Amino acid sequence: MPHGKRIAELLIDIGAVKLSIDPPFTWVSGIQSPVYCDNRMIYSHPDARKFVVDALVSRVHALPVEPDVIAGTATAAIGWAALVADRMHLPFVYVRAKAKDHGTKKLIEGDLRPDKHVVLVEDLLSTAGSAASSVETLRTEGKASVSDVVAIFSYELLAAAEKAQQASVQLHPLSTFSILLGVAAEQGRLTKEEVGIASKFIKNPEGWR
Repeated sequence: MPHGKRIAELLIDIGAVKLSIDPPFTWVSGIQSPVYCDNRMIYSHPDARKFVVDALVSRVHALPVEPDVIAGTATAAIGWAALVADRMHLPFVYVRAKAKDHGTKKLIEGDLRPDKHVVLVEDLLSTAGSAASSVETLRTEGKASVSDVVAIFSYELLAAAEKAQQASVQLHPLSTFSILLGVAAEQGRLTKEEVGIASKFIKNPEGWR
C-alpha cells in the first residue's frame, strides 16, 4: 500500500478520522469502535482530494484487468467513483442501496450495458456489506463482471474478508486501520497502551470493550 501512510496522515490532519478509546464511538450497527472515519471530509480539501483520487486511479490501473466502467456505492462513494471515472475517461454508474419506489425502480443509475467489466469504488470498508450487495446488483441487474473493489480505507474486519470471499471479489483499500494506528502513535495522538487496546478491535469488534 504505497499511499497508505500518507492517506492516514491526511485523514488525521483534516479531521476525517477521530480517535477515542474511552469513550469509544458507536456505529449505526451498534458496534463500539476506537476510530470513527468520515471520508466525506476529504471532498472539502482540494489537495487531499487530489491525492486520494490519484491513488485510487493508480490502484485501478494496477488491477489485472482494466475496467470498462467505474461504479460507486450510494451515497458516500458516488463522488469518488465519478472523479475516478472522469480521470480515466470511463463511463460511470452508481448503485442504490434500495430501488426507487417510482419510475423504473432500478438499482443501478446510469447507462450500464451488459457484459462490461466493472470496478466498484467504495469510500470505506467496515463489514463490506454494502460493497458485497452492490457487487451482486451489478452482476444480476447489470449483467456485469465484477472482480475488484477499490476503497479509500478499511477497518480490516474479518467480516469484510468473509463477505469478499463469499462474493468472489478482491478488496483493495488504499489505507487501513493498522496503518492509521501506526501514524497516530508516531504523532503522539495515542499512547502505546492505547494502540494495544485499539488493535484488539480488529479481532473482536463486538466484544473488544
